[in-house]
Amino acid sequence: MPPDSTSVPWPVAEGYQLSVDGRTRTVEGAWVGESLLYVLRERLGLPGAKNACEQGECGSCSVLLDGVVVCACCVLGADAAGAEVTTVEGLTATGSAKDIQEALVAGGGVQCGFCTPGFLAAITDLLARSPEADELEVREALSGNLCRCTGYGRILEAVSAVQAERRGAGVPGGLRAPGDEDGPR
Repeated sequence: MPPDSTSVPWPVAEGYQLSVDGRTRTVEGAWVGESLLYVLRERLGLPGAKNACEQGECGSCSVLLDGVVVCACCVLGADAAGAEVTTVEGLTATGSAKDIQEALVAGGGVQCGFCTPGFLAAITDLLARSPEADELEVREALSGNLCRCTGYGRILEAVSAVQAERRGAGVPGGLRAPGDEDGPR
């Protein structure tokens, strides 16, 4: 039987509210030191942000906090009270990352998918701040996201395709297939 709140050896928060994906969510009985990642996944049932390094090194737990990408493992859940948290679930539900998802899938930028939620958050943040980011800016913005499967080339191509499509110069799914030298880019 779990201990009651009077016998827990760590401080428990009185409860706080988070604005997550446009909804106010109440967090009760949490340890004040719980990361935003833990709160999102375990307390609020939002498993999109992935738990990997727990040190802010891999980016798989990336979410938007007031529109800026952060590693949710490095932010205390209680510290996010009063801010707007946007998870990959929120990005996909609103469709704001649909073109990014489609470009990643079409171009082979998704393999195992573990890193994909973090990349979606980072790319969304980048393109909101700098829609015409050059390759160096894109590489810098995504440098906090690790992927063991794709080798990054296809992810970078997907960002370029989204940029082209958004400015109206691209073809939907504008990445060419490997070996298709004459196809749309």
